[in-house]
Amino acid sequence: MNPDYASLFKALSDDNRLKIVELLIQGETCGCTLIDKLTITQPTLSYHLKQLTDVGLTKSFRDGVWIKHTVDKEKIDDMIRFLTHLKESSATCKS
Repeated sequence: MNPDYASLFKALSDDNRLKIVELLIQGETCGCTLIDKLTITQPTLSYHLKQLTDVGLTKSFRDGVWIKHTVDKEKIDDMIRFLTHLKESSATCKS
């Protein structure tokens, strides 16, 4: 098992971060757009975006004066493949 999966799923275990990913999966945007759709403060949003970026679920880049955020869809695809592999695994426990 890739040790990154635990960090990825842990990052998504927070309601706010999950909502942020749901918003960002629709397309890149800046924090000012996200904050209008969430019931959290700007410092809390920054904290959650940093957590998501640190594990690689999101990326950020400067666009003029704005910092845009986007989801790394390849990471999401990796997580889906991992879960699919778990689901299809035919390993059994022996006592």
